[in-house]
Amino acid sequence: MENMSDMDRELLKLSQDVGQVLLHSEMRLVTAESCTGGGIAAAITEIAGSSTWLEAGFVTYSNEAKVSMLGVLTPTLEEHGAVSEQVAIQMAEGALVRSRANMSVSVSGVAGPDGGSEDKPVGTVWMAWAVRGRETITRLFAFAGDRQSVRQQAVVAALKGIQGRLQN
Repeated sequence: MENMSDMDRELLKLSQDVGQVLLHSEMRLVTAESCTGGGIAAAITEIAGSSTWLEAGFVTYSNEAKVSMLGVLTPTLEEHGAVSEQVAIQMAEGALVRSRANMSVSVSGVAGPDGGSEDKPVGTVWMAWAVRGRETITRLFAFAGDRQSVRQQAVVAALKGIQGRLQN
């Protein structure tokens, strides 16, 4: 623990807290990740016993993977792009359909250093949180920093969003 960075400590604490909330809510989580590359699931599985509340994790970096693994519609990708509210919703809802989980989180964004545009600069990240039987909620983030920083901030935001979704 003494060699951990502040960010690592924050992630560990958040993951523990998320695990407790999921356990008390009797929920199982599935992740659908793009720009975080499995970082959310990795943070969660740092916690011993996480197999009781983490069902699965999808890392769908390419558009083709989003379509084939999560059921994201090709016209949605063509019209809105991978980094969009619509795609984040379809990723979150598709992960629920393709798993036994009852809650999901999805993330799609531009981590950088390349890939940004005027409309969607580096640091633009869309997330969605879906719970079976409830409306999917989304949030747009504009993170600052380098690739690693954007990805870390996205993981933290995803975990905080899970907590918030279950506590409301």
